[in-house]
Parts: sequence; structure tokens; C-alpha cells
Amino acid sequence: MKKWIPILEWLPKYNVKENLKADVIGGLTVGIVLIPQGIAYALIAGLPPIYGLYTALLPQLMYLLFGTSQRVAVGPVAMDSLIVAAGISVLAVSGTDAYITLAILLAFCVGVIQLLLGLGRLGFIVNFLSKPVISGFSSAAAIVIGINQIKNLTGIPVVKSNRLQEIIQSLISQIEKIDIQTFIVGIVTVTILLTIKWTKSKIPGPLLVVVLGILGLYFFHNLLPNVSVLKDIPSGLPTFEFPIITYKLVLEILPIAMTLAIIGFLETISIGKALEKSSDNVLISPNKELIALGMMNIFGSMFKSYPSTASFSRSAVNEDAGSKTGFAALFSMLVIVSVLLFLTPYFYYLPKAVLAGIIMVSVIKLIDYKEAIRLWELNKSDFWMLIATFSGTVFLGIKEGIIIGVILSLTMLIARTSRPHVAVLGRIPNTNIFRNINRFEEVEVDKEILILRFDARVYFANANYFSEVLQTKAKQKGVDLKLILLDCECINGVDSTAIQMIDSDIDFYKDKGIEVFFSNVKGPVRDMLTKSGIVDKLGSQKFFINNNDAVTYFKTGKLDRNEDLTNYIGQANI
Repeated sequence: MKKWIPILEWLPKYNVKENLKADVIGGLTVGIVLIPQGIAYALIAGLPPIYGLYTALLPQLMYLLFGTSQRVAVGPVAMDSLIVAAGISVLAVSGTDAYITLAILLAFCVGVIQLLLGLGRLGFIVNFLSKPVISGFSSAAAIVIGINQIKNLTGIPVVKSNRLQEIIQSLISQIEKIDIQTFIVGIVTVTILLTIKWTKSKIPGPLLVVVLGILGLYFFHNLLPNVSVLKDIPSGLPTFEFPIITYKLVLEILPIAMTLAIIGFLETISIGKALEKSSDNVLISPNKELIALGMMNIFGSMFKSYPSTASFSRSAVNEDAGSKTGFAALFSMLVIVSVLLFLTPYFYYLPKAVLAGIIMVSVIKLIDYKEAIRLWELNKSDFWMLIATFSGTVFLGIKEGIIIGVILSLTMLIARTSRPHVAVLGRIPNTNIFRNINRFEEVEVDKEILILRFDARVYFANANYFSEVLQTKAKQKGVDLKLILLDCECINGVDSTAIQMIDSDIDFYKDKGIEVFFSNVKGPVRDMLTKSGIVDKLGSQKFFINNNDAVTYFKTGKLDRNEDLTNYIGQANI
């Protein structure tokens, strides 16, 4: 059972004396922060505020049971909330029963996708979105999330959109409609939060501004009649209700569900890895994290939760507060349960401008401009990939930005593997070491020998490139060339296309009187060469443990060491 339910692995090792106090403090702190965030993020998603608190409840319990990170805090998050709004606002009007039904069904579909990916051990998909793409998307989404709060922050009826130009155009055309009372409340909120952040105070900023906002409007609502407030929030815990599932609805929300499933997984893995410590009883497992997220969203949807995942900000709060294990989530849940049962009437006078300020300040940390600067100095292609993803997300939309990012990641992967680094090697004087002639000026190069190192797996996408480079380098050697030595140290695999190409090249150079040797061949590659008949065709004596042995044998017909060449095939099969 430990294989499927990670809590069974670490809970028996739980040290009450060392961990309980820290987990209680950390869990309560996260729960307090989660209250205003949950309400705010529900508004981003186009849902009634109570659904943010519902989403903060059961998903935490599921992650406590099935998650592998000891410090990740889960629940509603800003980015996923915006994606929810972008995906289903075209299908139903925000806040309506139809909209709520779609949001809950979306959570169920996201969970099913994540669970299937986890059971299928497909956690490796995290590798198909590069860091520049994730950084560009996150920064753009943060800007879109933040600027969508201008409506609540200023009172200007800005159109709700996930395209920056549409929001700015709407803002400029209606700038005269700004409500000074709402704007003052919003600016005061942002100022307080930024001051707490810059002074690195331990005061829970979101909770402070919520309390001040409620008290301010409760006592002075007659002086601030234009400031919009949350009004009634229903009390009580969510009841069980299976999501309404129809083929038509599932088909309509499937693209956004797949997007949320992947993005939620990437967020959770990146946060979990960042907070992982060597002392943790359980280490992050991508496949188990997918299962945990799937269980969160499936069972959460049965209790009125919309899609949830790991939170950047609350995980950081969890870490800063000193939480030791995932047990802290239990105390976060107790805070939410208390609010749902007893405290929701007190949120009647909470200004929406305060929630807008909380959202805008919380997403600032997602704008990763430092990564763009670093990539500009380090790798221009990665920089432009970040910019393309960022621009696509900001100007075309969330879904479009993700698609651009995925396409760019896969394109870059194919481009880099289809034309990998290739080196011509020469001997460092007075040694048996061979290095790239373009990086070492004084290496010795034999005019009769071409030593070529291909630094990648050889497969259908780069087999022709391999052959072309080999032909180009052989022509540069001219008529003196007698031996081509293929250093396979960096080749960890070959496919059938590569095998066919190698076989053809051997015949091609044999007709020209040029021998082909292999060195440093790894076991899996040698197995393919053996099965294809290339080893028998060349003879096992043409395969060497290192470049020096190959060159020595070519020059003298024997090795410096008294070893049997026929054993080389077996020795390298590891």
C-alpha cells in the first residue's frame, strides 16, 4: 500500500516532539492566508467566492494522503483560475449555474487525465516543456491575471479578457469612469501589502488587509457607498454531488482540461523540487504527484471544487512558517472548516478592491524578468523562445500561449538533436588522450586518419546529418585518408534508420579504399550493430575500447598491450 499511498510511508516515522508544533504553526498560517486567496481566486475564475473555500478543502486532504512533497500547499491558484475563466467563459456566463457546473466538471476531467497519466507512468512529459517556456508563460499569465483586476481595483468596467491589448483598449476608452473611492481602497491595500513585503515583516499581509477592509466598510460604508463588497457568502460545508457528465460537455472542455492537467503538474513538480530537502522521508515522484493531483481534482469535484493544484505563494509561506511534513495541511483544513461553519457572515463587507490588491501583489513574484536577463546573456535561442511564449500568452491568450510553448519546446528539441555537436579529434602530444581539434590548438592530427565524435543519439532525425558531416570531413582530408575512426563515446543509442545509414556508409568508404573502425562503443549500440550484421561484416577486430588502441592497431597491426581483440565485443557489452 505504501507504493500507492505515500502517507503510509512517512506517517509511521512522524516525530511528534520534533514536528508537531512546527506543522501546527505552518498549517494554521497557510490556512489563514488561504482564506482571502481562495475567495479572490474564485472571483478570477468567474465563480462565487464560496467555491474558492470549497476548493481549499478536500483537495488538501487528498494531497495529504497521496502527495510526495512534504511542504507543497495545494488548493486554488491564480493562474489556473484564469485558465478556467478563459476556457469556460466562452461556453457559459460567469457566475451562473451552467458556468459552475462546467467548472466542477472541468475539475473532474482534469483529475481523470492526471490520474491516467500517473498510472501510465507518464510523468516524463514534464521534460517536454523547457524552463524558458514555463518562465515565459508564467510571467505572461501573471501580467494577464494582474491587469484583469483593474476592474475591481479602480471600479472601471474593463472588459474581462485574457488578451492584454483588449484590456488596455477597454481601459483607455473608459478611463473617465474610474471610481475614486474604490481606487483609494485598492491603492491603500496594495501599499500595505508591498510595505509588509519589502520590510520582510512576519505579519500575514493578506489577512491584515482583509480584516482592515471588513472593519473599514462595516463602520464607514455610508462614507464609501460606491465600494463594491462581497455581500452574502453561504455557510456550511460542501455536500457530496457527482459532477454532471455528458459527452458534449466533456468534448467542449477537453482541450482546456488537458491544458490545466499539464500546467498543474508542472507547477506542482517545480514547486516540490524547489522545496525538497535531503532529510525528507519521501522524495518527489512525478508519477505519484500526477496520481495525487488526479485524486485531488476527482474527489474535489464531487464536493464542489473547481481545478486545483500547488500554490507558489502558499508553499513559500508553508516553508517560511517552518512546516516539517505534509501533516501541516490538516491544520490548514481545520481553519477552512471553521470559516465555512462559523465565519462566512463576517465577509459580507469585504471590499472586492482589497481582493484585487491581494491578487495583484501575489502575482508579482511570478513575473520572472531575471530569467529573461540571464537567458539573454547565456543562450539567445532560449531567450527568444521565452519571448515568443510570453508574447503569445499576453497577446493571443492563455491556451494559445501554452500551445506555442509546447510547439517551440518540441521544435527546439528536434532541432538540437537533428544537428548535434560533432567534433574531429586529434591526439594531445605525448599522451593517449584525444580531444577536439577546434578547442585544443596543439593536438596532433594524422593526415591518414579521421577521428569523428558524434555527440548525440543517432536516429532517423539526424542520421542524414551524421552521414553528411562524415562525408564533408572525409573530403577535407582528401586522397590521403585511409581510416575513419568513429568515436561512439557520446552515442547512447541508434535506431534502424541509423543502422541502415551506417551500413551504407561503410560500403561507400570501403569502395574508396578507406577502412572504418569503431571505438568507445556502448553496449546498447554494440548490440544493434551486432544484430544488424555490421560487426560480422567488419570483423570484431575493428572495434576498440579506446581511440589510442584503434590508431595503434591501424599503424602497426597490433596493440601495445598483449590482449585478445576478439574479447573486445564481450567486454564492451555493458
